[in-house]
Amino acid sequence: MNLSIIIVSWNVKDKLQENLKALLGSKVDFQFEIIVVDNNSEDDTVAMIKQEFPSVHLLANDINLGLSKAWNMALKQINSKYVLVFNPDMVVRADTLQKMYDWMENHQHVNVAGCKLVNEKSGLVKHVRCFPCFLDQLAIILKLPHIFKNIISKYLREDFDYTKAAQVDSIRGSFFMINMEGVRELKLFRNSTLPYFDERYFLWFEEVDYCKQIKKAGGEVWYTPNTECVDLVGASFKQVPRGLTQRYMQDSQLKYFKKWQPGWQWLILKLAWPIGKLMAIIGEKVGLKSKAKT
Repeated sequence: MNLSIIIVSWNVKDKLQENLKALLGSKVDFQFEIIVVDNNSEDDTVAMIKQEFPSVHLLANDINLGLSKAWNMALKQINSKYVLVFNPDMVVRADTLQKMYDWMENHQHVNVAGCKLVNEKSGLVKHVRCFPCFLDQLAIILKLPHIFKNIISKYLREDFDYTKAAQVDSIRGSFFMINMEGVRELKLFRNSTLPYFDERYFLWFEEVDYCKQIKKAGGEVWYTPNTECVDLVGASFKQVPRGLTQRYMQDSQLKYFKKWQPGWQWLILKLAWPIGKLMAIIGEKVGLKSKAKT
């Protein structure tokens, strides 16, 4: 198999249906398979897949495993040269897969790559990021970007030129193509989980950690505008209560810093979270609206 596409779904039946129709309508000259790992959806997603998309490989969980574990379930069952980790709220163009596959074939030094992402109105979805550092994450915790928009502009790569291909730190996990053969050839290191994702992360930081592992192992992560894909941005995520998303964010962020950064950074960020939550409550009461997306 040339390409395996892995989709983790959770209560996004309609979006997933649109996603699968677009994928199966792709015009390609290579073989690809689609694997859907369903994290115990309650909206008849599993029945829809079985009835409408019998060619799709379905792995149905009876509990929500989060993203990393669900992705790894599929990764451990495939033997393809390339893997596309793909969100359920994405819609490919007819030529998206072919163009991305060709680009990867012509850039064998690239281990992970993402393409141009656009929203429903064809507006650019900015998704290239620098690796998280102590100061920008502290600013996010303390809600400072709500007041000072440019305080994390470096982290958000506001200066990035999305019209040119470039090596980057990390890309959005909604369209995340992995050269599995290339990753398996990297020199691994202590605490590496490659070619799999680190299962300590339930939601958030999974793809950032993967890109960090790629870089540490001597690999490369790239962005290419060679093709594009529609990103409906967070259909599953929007269903999670806000307080719970904050807990996931806190948990994953602290795990990332505990793994990659000095202990004092992890400690200060941990102590800053209660202050940040208090500031969020105050901000809501005074009607403060965010000036920046993080």
